Parts: sequence; C-alpha cells; structure tokens
Amino acid sequence: MSWSEVLEAVRPERVGSVSQVRGLGVEVRGLDSAVGDLVTLGDGIAAEVVATGADGARCMPLAPVTGLTAGAPARAAGGPLRVPAGRALLGRVLDGLGRPIDGRGPIDAPRVVLDNEPPAALDRDRIALPLSLGVRAIDTLTTVGRGQRMGLFAGSGVGKSSLLSMIARGTEAEVAVIALVGERGREVREFLEDDLGAAGLARSVVVVATSDQPAMARLRAAFTATRIAEAFRDEGAHVVLMMDSLTRVAMAQREIGLSAGEPPATRGYPPSTFSVLARLLERAGTASGGSVTGLYTVLVDGDDHNEPIADAARSILDGHIVLDRALAVTGHHPAIDVLGSISRVASKVTTAEQRRLATSLRSVMAARRSVSDLLDIGAYQPGANPRVDAAVAHEDAITAFLTQALDDVCPAPEAWARLARLVTAFEHTPSPAPVPEEAR
Repeated sequence: MSWSEVLEAVRPERVGSVSQVRGLGVEVRGLDSAVGDLVTLGDGIAAEVVATGADGARCMPLAPVTGLTAGAPARAAGGPLRVPAGRALLGRVLDGLGRPIDGRGPIDAPRVVLDNEPPAALDRDRIALPLSLGVRAIDTLTTVGRGQRMGLFAGSGVGKSSLLSMIARGTEAEVAVIALVGERGREVREFLEDDLGAAGLARSVVVVATSDQPAMARLRAAFTATRIAEAFRDEGAHVVLMMDSLTRVAMAQREIGLSAGEPPATRGYPPSTFSVLARLLERAGTASGGSVTGLYTVLVDGDDHNEPIADAARSILDGHIVLDRALAVTGHHPAIDVLGSISRVASKVTTAEQRRLATSLRSVMAARRSVSDLLDIGAYQPGANPRVDAAVAHEDAITAFLTQALDDVCPAPEAWARLARLVTAFEHTPSPAPVPEEAR
C-alpha cells in the first residue's frame, strides 16, 4: 500500500448534520459537497445536493425521509451518482438509481457517472438512414431516422404506453431502453408481462420510477435511462430510447425547483424546468458509429397541445406524433392523427417515390377531412373532387392500413408495399356519375 493510500485510509471522516427538514428538501451543514454530489442522511437515506450557500447545502432525498430529524448525521458519498452500463443490463429492470428491482440478483457491469455531455453539434453524424419501428402509420407517413428525437403527444388513456410496447417489439434497433417515469405501480408489471413480453424484454433495459417515489428519484430515472442508452451508443449500437413520460419528468423538476427556492413561472414551472428538458433531450441523437433514437411521450394537460411542456418539447424535438382521443374511442389503434403528425427528417431518410406515396395518401385524407361536414349530412356531390371520391371509395382500405393490432409487427418494406398498392387503387378510382338534378 502506498503512502497516499495510507493517508487516505486514516484521514478522519467529516460528518455534517441535518439542520432542517422542510417540505421536499433537507438542509445540511458541515459538509463540503458540490451540486450533484450524493450524501447519506441519518441511517442511510440517500440524497442529492441541488443548491449550496454560505449556510450549508440543500438536498433532495432519493428515498422517503420518514423518521429523519434535525441533528441527524450527514455524510458525503464521495461524488455524484454512478449507474451500471453495458450488455449485462439487457433483460433487466432497474429503479431510477440504476439498482435492480427484478429479483434476479446484482448486476456485474461497469459503472459510469450519470451526468454526461451531449455530442458536440459538429461531431454528430447526419441523420441519413431510416429506423423501422414496426408500425405502418409511422414508418410510412412520419418516417423516423436513426438518431432522431420524436414526441408522442396525447392526453391520458389514449394509448401511448401501448404504442411504445408495439415499437419495443417491432423496431429494428438493436437495443431498447425504456424509462417509465411517474407510472402507476399497478401498470408496471402489466407493461412488462403483457405489453412488452419476454421477447421484447430480452433486448430491452427498463428503468422504473413510480409516481409515489420522491421527485429526485423520478427525475434521475430519466437521466439514468439516457445514460444507459448513451453507453450502448458509445459501443456502436443503434438504440431506441423510449420515455413515458416527459411531462412527469418536468413535474418532478418543478417540485425540486420550487423546493430549492426558484420562483414559479409559466403554470408554476420554474425556469430550470425548461433548461433541464433541453439538456435531457439533446443527449439523444447520433454520434460516431452509433445512435440513440429518442421517443418521448408528452402527456398534454386537458388535451391542450399548446400547454407549456408540450410547446417547449415540440420546439426541441425533431418531430411529433399526435394521438387523437376521438380516434381511440372508435377503436382506431394506434390512434395516430396522421395529418397532425410530422417528422422533420422524413425527407432526408426516404426516397422520392416513397415521399410521393406518403404525400398522395396525406392529400386524399386531407381532402376527405375538408368536406367531412358535407359528407356527414349527405350534401357532398360525387365527382366534385377526385381526391374526396377516392377517399370515400377506399375508406375501409385506408382504415385497415392505418390500424394495427398490438401484437402485429409490420416490417418497413411490407408497409411501403401496402401503401403503394393503396395509392395505385386511388389513381385508378373511376369518377362517379354525377347525380341527376331531379335527384338532388
């Protein structure tokens, strides 16, 4: 043992104390800890430093603080949170701090610091290849590229989690990292066993922080999943990162920011909420050799797609897929509003013929929507608009193309072939005979 190691071993441990427990935060005095460092409070309660000052540090607990009192000891953990990473995580279920919760024992994997810098803007590879997700409506009409960041916008109960499970089973990505942030505890096992299934879990890593856990644990779950996905990307893998939901991440940061003394701003969200969202979302994307394709669900408040978190996320992301409650209640699943959804990189990852096919279907659907009131009351005159006539004639075929069973995986080549047949049918739709004047 070297002298430096001996000196480190005999160095006295500096122990601080809890000075106050108020609201969601804990005040600690007597420690030299920086923002982001872990501390241990009382009998082993982990907490993270979120603010420091002349009178001590303010910490946010990562576990319930029941029984913690003023004067309890506080010890520095020696640095920031570290989480496991690597292939040993495949098929495992972790909590927000990277600890296994699936009852399968400890994980033998290297540990990495949770915080990480996103790839520099000029070091990112351009998004040039599509990533098949196994969902026809997405792969053809809102095509996703490797390294793209997409938002799934919907109200509660419209099918976001079901769509994510379809993608986890059907994507061509090598690895899926799934973060369930703020989920109901009841739904976690149902998602793992019914929606994801054994085959989907085998190539996935699932990070879970339920709604009853402290705000810091919920926030850290999002960054833990992102860091695990980054580690796979650094190995050259193409990863799909699915986070449900980004809104609950923002809500967790709101609790933390307000408890740390930040002033509330838009709808009570402090300014740090929007900077945290940008920092989190920018960490997905392409890098040298690998990619992280991010799919983030956004729970829109009261189906208001212009509420603050939805608006901020839409401005950062590379596209958005809108799930419509009106479609969901009619049994149309996945309930994707194709005309309200857009992929900002679709033109970079599709061919000219594929873009023609997608535009043709979109134009027919848009024409049908523009005269929906006339069709509902029987006032539309057949022959007035060829696109509307095609939409009416092939309405069942369009619906069959856009809907898909939960366990149905459709490879991208098959999806494009079906779309080509559908568009060909549009182009060969005979014009209906005009309605006689006396029959009107």
